[in-house]
Amino acid sequence: MNEKAGVSSSRVQVEHIIRKQKVFRILGERYTNRRRRFGLRVNLIAGIYNY
Repeated sequence: MNEKAGVSSSRVQVEHIIRKQKVFRILGERYTNRRRRFGLRVNLIAGIYNY
């Protein structure tokens, strides 16, 4: 497998994970709450997804 194919396949996997995380509305829409807590909420959603 050449370098471009390897990068392409890993990018597709990352895009699928992002699509699955957008099921949570906080990641699929514009974030309008406090910015300080955005990182915490993204980490919580990632934790729920990885569970």
